[in-house]
Amino acid sequence: MNNTIHSSHKNKADEKKTGSSLKEKNINSNGLMGFDKKQLIDILKMMIRSRVIDNKAMRLLKQGKTFFHIAAEGHEAVQMAIGLHLDPKKDWLFPYYRDLGTVLMAGLTPEEVFLGTFAKATDPASGGRQLPVHWGMINAQVPSQSSPTGTQFLQAVGTALASRRKGIKNVSYVSSGEGTTSQGEFHEAVNWASREKLPVLFVIQNNRYAISVPVEHQTAGKDGSVAEMMSGFHTLYRKRIDGTDFFESYEELKKAIDYLKSGKGPALIEANVVRLQSHSSSDDQRKYRDHSELEKDKQNDPIEKFVSRLKKENILNDGDYQKIWKEINEEIDEAAERAFKASDPDPKDADRYVFDESGLRESLDYEKNDPSGEKIVMVDAINHALHEEMKRNKDMYIFGEDIADMKGG
Repeated sequence: MNNTIHSSHKNKADEKKTGSSLKEKNINSNGLMGFDKKQLIDILKMMIRSRVIDNKAMRLLKQGKTFFHIAAEGHEAVQMAIGLHLDPKKDWLFPYYRDLGTVLMAGLTPEEVFLGTFAKATDPASGGRQLPVHWGMINAQVPSQSSPTGTQFLQAVGTALASRRKGIKNVSYVSSGEGTTSQGEFHEAVNWASREKLPVLFVIQNNRYAISVPVEHQTAGKDGSVAEMMSGFHTLYRKRIDGTDFFESYEELKKAIDYLKSGKGPALIEANVVRLQSHSSSDDQRKYRDHSELEKDKQNDPIEKFVSRLKKENILNDGDYQKIWKEINEEIDEAAERAFKASDPDPKDADRYVFDESGLRESLDYEKNDPSGEKIVMVDAINHALHEEMKRNKDMYIFGEDIADMKGG
């Protein structure tokens, strides 16, 4: 469990500093999960940081300084809770494009976010090769994301399987919106994670719209629920939660992670959230959503719900709240400006990283023999080669159709 809130400030060194530790929490009766005042204010600041980055990115786009953005606005509460339960140095994170709050909690700085927005050479996800919001981190276990939605599910399951085979105890976190659960990769991943009882945390951030398609038009689960749809997987822990409520999200995620760490199976959390901006900067949700529905979603703004709770507990007042917004707006403006002035990629490097540059290929000792022995068909030759490699390489793992003991295709 990650017990630190990562805090971002006005210069690069400060952006790496961390806020208050959450290790010494005493569960008390006020329903605040044992967080003290400083910890709660740090969580609020990170929520606002995510929101301000979204707003800044949209302004930059209107100014013609960037070309694309997908906002996390409305998802912040559950993402803060996710971040607090994961250790990005040990656990594997396969976030999706709307997981801004999650990667900020994992240690990505606002400046690094904007390095990706502007496609700069020092963008930590890809050196400027990826689309914006395709998260990846060099200093944490966050592999660079691919554009086809759903590919991350099987990657997370494969990573969990490899970790277990190596005796490494960790969690593989993977997320998506509810729309991507209609993809086959999701069902394959849940099936194999459940069969192998792997420590995979699936978090489906259900904002009810896959771009313009409402959830009831594409999901067979009762009331459009993804968790209900997966009821046949008996080793899968399933829970629907209010993802706009930080405290509920934190508590329910802890239960899910405790379950998967016990070895009983994976966990699936369906977090009901709100999409307070259009799907992306290329979309206008006012064309397909009623004004009354959009206004209703605003009433479930996770930041305002969190602030209301803090005010009720006399942890926050209006003056301090406005001061936080002002400070973070300044912080994000400065981070974006630094990123904008950073070096662009060298065109000569455009074809780098197409192939592995670790030096491993050059170090391999290839074996070449003249044909000998009995002539065999190609299928048998492939099987013989696989047999030899499995004897030689203890990490070899064959996965696919008709792969089984005794016979196998």
